[in-house]
Amino acid sequence: MLVLMGTWQTTALAASCTQSSTCITIDGKGSGAMSAEEARQSKEQWNETQTLRHKVNTRAEKEFDKADRAVDDEDRCNGSTNVNTYWEPETRKCLDRQTGHRINP
Repeated sequence: MLVLMGTWQTTALAASCTQSSTCITIDGKGSGAMSAEEARQSKEQWNETQTLRHKVNTRAEKEFDKADRAVDDEDRCNGSTNVNTYWEPETRKCLDRQTGHRINP
C-alpha cells in the first residue's frame, strides 16, 4: 500500500512540473527543475522585460493621446468660423491660409 502511494505521489509531482509550467525547486531534487541561479536569472530577466514593456506601453499611450487630440483639433479647425483656416493632415495642425502660421480656433 505504501509503495502504491509513493508511486502515485511521484507521478503526480512529475505531472505537475511539466515543460510549460513554472515549477522551481531549490533543493536540486527535481529533474528538469531550475536551479537557484537559473531562477534568479529568470526573475531578473522578467523584471527587465517588464520595465521595457512598461516603456513601450507608455510610448504607445502617448501616441494614442496625440492622435486623439489631433481628431479633436481637426474638428475644431474645420468647424471654425474663420474662413482662412485649414487643417494640415501631415503636421496635424490648424493653419492660416494667408500666412501659414498655426491658429488655435
